[in-house]
Amino acid sequence: MSHPFHRVLEVPVTGGTLQVGVAGPDLGAGAPVVVAVHGITGSHRSWTPVVRALGDDITVLAPDLRGRGASAAISGPFGMAAHAADVLALLDHCNVDSAVVAGHSMGGYVTTRFASLAPDRIRAAVLVDGGLPLPRPAGISPDDLLAAILGPALARLSMTFASVQAYRDFWRAHPALAGPDKWSADVDDYVDYDLDPTTEVIRSRVNGDAVRADGRDLLDGDTAATTLAALKCPTTLLWAPRGLMDEDRPLLPAPVIDAARAALPQLVVAEVPDTNHYLILLRDRDAHPVGAAIRAAVVN
Repeated sequence: MSHPFHRVLEVPVTGGTLQVGVAGPDLGAGAPVVVAVHGITGSHRSWTPVVRALGDDITVLAPDLRGRGASAAISGPFGMAAHAADVLALLDHCNVDSAVVAGHSMGGYVTTRFASLAPDRIRAAVLVDGGLPLPRPAGISPDDLLAAILGPALARLSMTFASVQAYRDFWRAHPALAGPDKWSADVDDYVDYDLDPTTEVIRSRVNGDAVRADGRDLLDGDTAATTLAALKCPTTLLWAPRGLMDEDRPLLPAPVIDAARAALPQLVVAEVPDTNHYLILLRDRDAHPVGAAIRAAVVN
């Protein structure tokens, strides 16, 4: 199975250099451009099945967000505003006037913040199981809520592992990925890419401080609601009926989606059936409707 990301761009940003995976035609070939923004502890490799489903006539720019993947060494600031500024820096660096921006999970909040920052630079937004204000129970801190939502994905950031296989086994036990119909070569690639290549210690290279700072920011429901309501471009939301632990409870409950519909008359909402928060990108059959939605946003 060929890998669709064929080169890496290095983009100067505040605090360091943003590493960006490129798929599809080279920049300058005249192809439409999509910026694909990953989730809170992910990397650009989470988009591999979606990019494959898109075909080879759309240029995809998929950054490793600051504090993640090959951009892990970038210092702060963190938060949605910093990530949105990085997306703008990416478009400026590539001389791209405007693009479709797709965001998964936290990437959805980056997408809405980018649209608020530079509304003339976003042609359409595709939110994949993210970007909508999340209800926060009274009496629980943002850090505790983030730990409860992310579970093993956050816990791994403070762990070390005896071998690469032990790290894979840790992920194989994750409820969202456990099972023969869930694991794939793409998940192997996503997991292996997460490892820190700069040390002999086997651990994730994700910056835990970045994750916690970003988590506090995205759980600010008032800001999330304001930036979402300010979206003027065509917007599509794709949501998974099961959550981050494959539980029979979506990350985005029905009242949250209904409120988004009321706030955004142009919002198109579609369920990706029988999937969870991870597999909506990482499993081929679920990535196809996501790719189709992105393609529709490009051509419309």
